[in-house]
Amino acid sequence: MRRRTPPPPAPLPQRAGVDPVRVRLPADGQWATVREHLVERLTGAPPGVVESMFAAGLVVGADGRAVAPDAPYRPGMFVWFHRELPAEAPVPFPVEVVYRDEHIVVADKPHFLATTPRGAHVAETALARLRRELGIPTLTAAHRLDRLTAGLVLFTVRPEERGAYQSLFRDRRVRKEYEAVAPYDPALALPRTVRSRIVKERGVPAAREVPGEPNAETRVELIEHRGGLGRYRLVPATGQTHQLRVHLTALGVPILGDPLYPEVTAPVPAGDFRRPLQLLARRLAFTDPVTGTAHTFTSARTLHAWTSHEAWAAGT
Repeated sequence: MRRRTPPPPAPLPQRAGVDPVRVRLPADGQWATVREHLVERLTGAPPGVVESMFAAGLVVGADGRAVAPDAPYRPGMFVWFHRELPAEAPVPFPVEVVYRDEHIVVADKPHFLATTPRGAHVAETALARLRRELGIPTLTAAHRLDRLTAGLVLFTVRPEERGAYQSLFRDRRVRKEYEAVAPYDPALALPRTVRSRIVKERGVPAAREVPGEPNAETRVELIEHRGGLGRYRLVPATGQTHQLRVHLTALGVPILGDPLYPEVTAPVPAGDFRRPLQLLARRLAFTDPVTGTAHTFTSARTLHAWTSHEAWAAGT
């Protein structure tokens, strides 16, 4: 199998912990200039933005020099630029560093903070924050945690080692345990293992279960219950999108604070951090593929609906 030639290093520095955008011009392009291609490709940009970027010399090639507005289209050429950062409501909770060495950083992410830049969440992400706060521009995420879920996330320090840590998750060699607060149903027999087929369609907020060969498996245990609520331990064997949320909903005990399950609700205003989803990535255990060290990490966070349900329900 022919190996792909790696792209050249970025000629632009990060901005606020965010990498510049890299674009490789398609081999079958019919555009006359680089600018024409980017105007067509960046259809979501406001009118005139791409032209302004070229006029200001903000689109550069591999040598770091500005690409002229009339530069001819060359298939396979790489260009870089920084997009304007979106206006983001600051997430007023810290990212706690649980562990750090020369290879990895394990962080305890708060609710409402995305793991990596995506869509409307760019600088206000765990990755961008940690790059800025720790001064590690090469930091990358080995996996992702939903924006609404709090808890442990593994980041890698050295780009050449990222694949080794990502393979831990791909090959299911990481033990992950979650904790959730949901209604208590005395008729629900636990513990049990839930298996189903989950699909998530692009552009559709919620995932759903469909008939077919199971691709999602979760061990569900009841830790304790009181006042009509249960505290659950969830041990996923797979990593489908929204898997834990879908499985608890299917059992009739949807996680408190979930805006998608069992029904999609209207989005809350930006900056509204009340009543977070009561789901926490509590524990992460694996053998380090680089050092051979056996690691077990535990989140120090608690779920507010369990420690003080009335205050959580009131959004205080």
